[in-house]
Amino acid sequence: MTEHTVTDTQTTPGVQLSDVAVEKVRSLLEAEGRDDLSLRIAVQPGGCSGLRYQLYFDDRSLDGDVVTDYNGVSVVTDKMSAPYLGGASIDFMDSIEKQGFTIDNPNAQGSCACGDSFH
Repeated sequence: MTEHTVTDTQTTPGVQLSDVAVEKVRSLLEAEGRDDLSLRIAVQPGGCSGLRYQLYFDDRSLDGDVVTDYNGVSVVTDKMSAPYLGGASIDFMDSIEKQGFTIDNPNAQGSCACGDSFH
């Protein structure tokens, strides 16, 4: 994996992105012509298992954010979501069966059949 730095070291470890996921995020940002956005990863109530993941580009900086830099690709987690996502890893799959980001979260007690939510 590519070396990265965590800006806020007072909270749990940040989300880890695979090299493939970093390159996919970088290509999406380049396609948008934006270099001022971060990939924000959050946990919100909802989904069939109680909590669901949200991944989106964001230009905000919130108090208490955990920021991880992957050679210019910034990944941000808010302070409420960080405990649920510490040590989680994100990959990007591109195959006939599946295309999209996948999350392997050691903090999840269980997940739904579709993999979009957890508890």
